[in-house]
Amino acid sequence: MTTWQLGDVTVSRLGFGAMRIKAGPDRPAALAVLRRAVELGVNHIDTAAFYGPANELIREALAPYPADLVIATKVGPGTDPERGFYNATTAAELREQVETNLRQLGVDRLDVVNLRITGDGSLAERFGWLVALRDEGLIRQLGVSNVRLEHVREALAIAPVVCVQNSYAVDRRGDEDEVIRFCAEQGIAYVPFGSIADAISSAAVDAVAAAHDATPQQIRLAWTLHRSPNILAIPGTGSVRHLEENVAAGALELSATDLASLS
Repeated sequence: MTTWQLGDVTVSRLGFGAMRIKAGPDRPAALAVLRRAVELGVNHIDTAAFYGPANELIREALAPYPADLVIATKVGPGTDPERGFYNATTAAELREQVETNLRQLGVDRLDVVNLRITGDGSLAERFGWLVALRDEGLIRQLGVSNVRLEHVREALAIAPVVCVQNSYAVDRRGDEDEVIRFCAEQGIAYVPFGSIADAISSAAVDAVAAAHDATPQQIRLAWTLHRSPNILAIPGTGSVRHLEENVAAGALELSATDLASLS
């Protein structure tokens, strides 16, 4: 797999998103998927405390962690026994979320923390609170999620941003190509979520998949990686077979004709 610099660390461009792994009866499968991902060369895992059991499963499957493994977490959204799902609006709430991720993963410092926001309002104050936690040594590097280009610029004016994590897929692009170009110019990784999740059927995708003897999901991932060298894909799955298919998509070469038909 090709690689990209995620701030000061090098990661494979095909990573793993932990949102879909489950505990309970699915726990053995989840542990197997995580271990197999690392065996296949995946060294970038995306997770969050509000993903439920994901952090604890990562810790059980992979600790002590490989030296080159980067675990990126998200804060902003959270869950509380009394309030249920909520969005952090104070420095204390963001600190609590960071400390929860630290505790669940069993680490002293989080590799990457993405501030996920809702709405179009300023992120400056919240991002500044995370910068303070970084300066305390609780966070190594920072990113932003679910943001517009003006938010990326706003965050960059405060501190370095190593990644931007937004929704992006072959049939769901919005204004993201402009964000991707800006990130590439700045050396920032662009980490799309939802590239294959709940994918709608597409005649163009299906045709390219048939030509490559691949699955539509593999073509969607390959297309995503072909868009720009700074894109890091993080498909998630609870199946080892699907994981292996996803990783194999990182080696698919799409022709100019393929890419034109998908565009």
